[in-house]
Amino acid sequence: MSVLVGKKAPSFKTKAVINGGDIVENYSLDQFIGKKTVVLFFYPKDFTFVCPTELFAFQEKLKEFESKNVALIACSTDSEQSHWGWLQVKKKNGGIKGITYPILADIDKTISMNYDVLFGNYDVDENENISATGPMIAFRGLFIIDKEGIVQHQLVNHLPLGRNVDEVLRMVDALHHHEENGEVCPANWQKGKESIKESHESVASYLAKQ
Repeated sequence: MSVLVGKKAPSFKTKAVINGGDIVENYSLDQFIGKKTVVLFFYPKDFTFVCPTELFAFQEKLKEFESKNVALIACSTDSEQSHWGWLQVKKKNGGIKGITYPILADIDKTISMNYDVLFGNYDVDENENISATGPMIAFRGLFIIDKEGIVQHQLVNHLPLGRNVDEVLRMVDALHHHEENGEVCPANWQKGKESIKESHESVASYLAKQ
């Protein structure tokens, strides 16, 4: 598993469904450079069970992400048509109607491969026959990318393990606090709590208060 933290986020252009039903071409993260923090999260498959709980959990916090100047974007290895179809189905029937943030179509699996969250690999035998090991879908990967396009946070869960959206918001707050104040955020830090200047005296003072 590659660690992308501190590196430029892999670039791509792909089809996406935006606003709950509009299919667009050549969707790219480049549009946010210098403008917004990006939260890009991968999920395994459309029309499944844990995935819609995550998608709706992120939707419920969408306004909070937007208030922090964050672009929230989802991605799976399904096609844009599959995304569109799932978005037309009501929640009570197993669909995700009501999701409005972009959902990227990574049908050729290159985005998942470049972010190293693809569950499986392609193999070529001595006869040049191609086979796949694993289901070839995305793990539950999540990346926080700063305005300069640099990955600042990376989290990858196995398929059965849903994520905590509040923790993603906490990490966004921590990143923004560091960017704005130059201070570092200790364990369990929450927005509005004390942070630490990078000096032994500051750390000692902080620990003494705990």
